[in-house]
Amino acid sequence: MNLFSDIRTLVICCLDAMARDGALPKGLDYANVAVEPPRDAAHGDMATNAAMVLAKPSGLKPRQIAEALAERLLEDARISVADVAGPGFLNLRLAPAVWQGVVTTALDQISDFGRASLGAGVRVNVEFVSANPTGPMHVGHTRGAVVGDALCRLLAFAGYDVTREYYINDGGAQVDVLARSAYERYREAHGRSPEIAEGLYPGEYLIEVGEALKTEFGDAFLDQPEAVWLEQIRNFAADRMMQMIRADLAALGIEMDVYSSEKALYGTGQIEAAIDRLAKQGLIYTGTLEPPKGKTPQDWEPREQTLFRSTAHGDDVDRPIKKSDGSWTYFAPDIAYHYNKIERGFDVLIDVFGADHGGYVKRMKAAVSALSNARVPLEVKLIQLVKLYKNGAPFKMSKRAGTFVTLRDVVDEVGADVTRFVMLTRKNDAPLDFDFDKVLEQSKDNPVFYVQYAHARICSVLRKAQAAGMRCDDTSLGQADVTCLDHDAEVTLMRKIAEWPRIVELAARTQEPHRVAAYLSELAAEFHAFWNRGNDTPSLRFVQEGDPATTLAKLALARATGVAISAGLAILGVTPVEEMR
Repeated sequence: MNLFSDIRTLVICCLDAMARDGALPKGLDYANVAVEPPRDAAHGDMATNAAMVLAKPSGLKPRQIAEALAERLLEDARISVADVAGPGFLNLRLAPAVWQGVVTTALDQISDFGRASLGAGVRVNVEFVSANPTGPMHVGHTRGAVVGDALCRLLAFAGYDVTREYYINDGGAQVDVLARSAYERYREAHGRSPEIAEGLYPGEYLIEVGEALKTEFGDAFLDQPEAVWLEQIRNFAADRMMQMIRADLAALGIEMDVYSSEKALYGTGQIEAAIDRLAKQGLIYTGTLEPPKGKTPQDWEPREQTLFRSTAHGDDVDRPIKKSDGSWTYFAPDIAYHYNKIERGFDVLIDVFGADHGGYVKRMKAAVSALSNARVPLEVKLIQLVKLYKNGAPFKMSKRAGTFVTLRDVVDEVGADVTRFVMLTRKNDAPLDFDFDKVLEQSKDNPVFYVQYAHARICSVLRKAQAAGMRCDDTSLGQADVTCLDHDAEVTLMRKIAEWPRIVELAARTQEPHRVAAYLSELAAEFHAFWNRGNDTPSLRFVQEGDPATTLAKLALARATGVAISAGLAILGVTPVEEMR
């Protein structure tokens, strides 16, 4: 039940009736007609721009349309007030019964409250994290992992068929560096002094890999040339790193549906097949690129390369797919990987990249457009940096990782729930400050605490009522007579609960799960304000001595608030608490 969609449908029906009666021209486009919360809550419950949007195409004055539309809307029992404001905006107030019905609906649907059919089963592939298998995940990966997982949960809640996918970058030179670094720890396990040369990975996490290599291979690789051990140690170490990464993801409550390997693309014909598809479209050619913009490097010289004509699909320049030695560039297997996703039948592809991949977006979109004949859209979410602070100072790097703060450092410090919520308090492409001290504060300035405290208060009042002998199960609360919930404060809280289905659809359409976190903060603020008003106004308290019917209705309101909070937290991947410690 999305009240905003319901009232928009009512507005469209009234406009159609006006067209039939000659008050509006027939055949007008209603696509831009919206029903939304007004900018100022004092103006009403909802506002529509219908008159403003239709004035020019109809040749009528906005106020003339708005006044006629207001008359039609007032014929519906759900509309109690329809006021024309300014040049033609129409502000609406709904009858109390509409808001009261939200409580009943929430208690009838529980975990399905706000669930949408927007996706209609559209198959979406969300690729996220995809960290190189060379070590533990760092804090930047943490934010990308949380955003990606929350986006998947949001889209699934909105009716999409979602697949979570991790692309293992195990085909590049960085995995050879991992093998050489692990080999030094293997030597160390045999009592040798490791030689961690510049460019190798210094992290202590490889010590246990060295020990495992010793257990697996004994001294077979000691004092042997690289050609003897490189491939076996590379495969062994990369597998161990992926085990670590899977465990890190599990610590955040994230489970992938598919793990795809870059290395598995080589030697299988998949890269060749993808490039051949582009060639058949005339998009592969041999040519010479212009020098880089700005200062041309002294060692730059024009040379012929095999190029993808990505400019034909919106890129700024064409892109090389083969190196001068005839081997593939790093872009070629990525083209093949996305072609694989298209061939698997996904309708929409979403990639969650670090901000440092911003320059990669246009070429990847061009490749997907060409490979799918512009049928499959690719959306790319760039994850901006996270700055960590503790005790008023930047948080130091992890000794275990050697160069960065790990996902486990963050989760061990504050817990998975706090980590996830805080990572979603800002839009993915905005920088984020993560202060370990502030995110653990028990104050209204800490959104994690404030939302969880609201849910815990709701659970507390329901426990107390149950202990006093009241039936507080969802079935009993759902049967409460909520017509007594007519105080302005109660209506305000119900209005905020009613926004939840709209937020789900809006967040899913824009692919912005941070909107859910923002909504939960607003809902929690409304609930705490309502709770505090009860301290001064006894009639607003949830338990009304000697009046079980009114108490049941007020408890139903509290539980409906908790239903919306729980649904929102589930999308964020956060467990709602039932009592604060």
